[in-house]
Amino acid sequence: MQLRTMPAVTAVVISMLALLLPGATVEAHNITAILAKFPEFSTFNHYLTVTHLADDINNRETITVCAVNNAGMSDLLSKHLSVFAMKNVLSLHVLLDYFGAKKLHQITNGTALAATMFQATGTASGSSGFVNITDLKGGKVGLGSQDSGTTDSTFVKSLQEIPYNISVIQISSMLQSAEAEAPTPEPAAVNITSLMAAHGCKNFAEALLASDAMKTYEDDFDGGLTVFCPIDDAFKGFMPKYKNLTVAGKQSLLEYHGVPVYQSMSMLKSSNGLMNTLATDGASKFDFTVQNDGQDLTIKTGLVTAKIVTTLIDQQPLIIFTINKVLLPKELFKSALSPAPAPAPEADAPTADSPKASKKKKRKSPPAPASSESPADSPDGAAADQVADGNDAAEIKGFRLAVLGLILWFASIVV
Repeated sequence: MQLRTMPAVTAVVISMLALLLPGATVEAHNITAILAKFPEFSTFNHYLTVTHLADDINNRETITVCAVNNAGMSDLLSKHLSVFAMKNVLSLHVLLDYFGAKKLHQITNGTALAATMFQATGTASGSSGFVNITDLKGGKVGLGSQDSGTTDSTFVKSLQEIPYNISVIQISSMLQSAEAEAPTPEPAAVNITSLMAAHGCKNFAEALLASDAMKTYEDDFDGGLTVFCPIDDAFKGFMPKYKNLTVAGKQSLLEYHGVPVYQSMSMLKSSNGLMNTLATDGASKFDFTVQNDGQDLTIKTGLVTAKIVTTLIDQQPLIIFTINKVLLPKELFKSALSPAPAPAPEADAPTADSPKASKKKKRKSPPAPASSESPADSPDGAAADQVADGNDAAEIKGFRLAVLGLILWFASIVV
C-alpha cells in the first residue's frame, strides 16, 4: 500500500529543495525595476531614485506605491520644491499596507485610513501623514491626504501586485498636502575626511585631501555617494605602491573607492554583481564585483578581495564603509594579471656515475624583477583569494549533491 501519492512526494521534495539548497530564497522587490516597465511613469520613477525613496521602499515589506504618470507629475514639478520637500511629497504616496485592486474595491465600511512613509519619518505633524481611501459611487475608489480633507485622486489601475509584499497602483493625480510640501531644511553638511580620520581611516583621508579626487567626491555627494574606505593598516602597507603611481593614477585609485549612488548594506547584499565607481569613464571600466561570502560582504576587483568591516556612517545620501584592504583596479595593475615567466630550462644533469655529479649545483631561476605591480607585492595575495574561491565552490557543489542524495532517499522510503 502506498503511504504517499506521487503529488505528495513531489510537494515534499520541492519543499525540501526550497529549505535546504543555498540561494533558494525569494528575491526582494525593486520598485525602480517595476516602474521601468512603464515608460509613462519615468518621471515619478526618476524622483524615487533622486530622493533615495526607492531604497526605503525596497527595504520594506507589505507596502503600496501610488504612482502618478508623467502628465500628472507636471503640477508638482512646477512648484520647484527642494529635493527634501519632494521626498516628503512622494513619501505620502507610499502606503504602509498592502492594497491590491481587489482590496481597494472591498474597503470595510466604505473607508480606510492608511499610514504612509511620510508619517513614518516623524516629520509629519499630527495625522497629516495619513491617507484616506474611500469607496465612491460607480465603483470608483478615491484617495486624499488627511490634512487636505479632500479626495484629490482616484484609483486608475493596478500596475503590478506581489501579494502581500508590494502593490504598485496608478492614481489619477498627486495627493495634495501643505505639510508635505512645506520647505524642509537641508541636513547639516558632513565633512567626510574628518569622519574617516576619526574612525581609523586617516591615511586614506589624507591621500584624498591631497588629490583632485576630493572634488569628484564632493560633486557626487548630493546625488548619492557610497565610499569604501581602507583601514589605516591596509593603506599604510600599500603606501609604497601608492607613491609610485602617477598623479592621474593616484586620483583614479582614490575614485575607485567611491560609488556614485547610495547603497546601504542591505541593498548591497540583495544586489550582488558588477558596480561602477567614480573612476568609471567610458572604456576605462574601473568596476568591481560585490558578493556575499557567507556572513561577509566582499568586494572583488580581480586582483583583490576585500571584506567590509564596519559601517562608518549611514546618513542618506552618504554611506561610508570601512574595508580591510586597498582595492586594486585592473586598469592600474595590469601586470599583476600576467602569468609569471616560465623558469629557464636547466642543463642536463650529469649521471650518477659522473665524478662531478656530487659537486654539480642546480641552476636557480633568476628572481622576478621587483615591480610595484607584481602579484607577490599585492597586499592581499590575489592567488590565495582565487584558490579560496575555488574551494568554496567545491564545498557548495558537494553540499548540493549531498542534499540531492538525501531527497532521493526520502522519496524512496515514503512511496
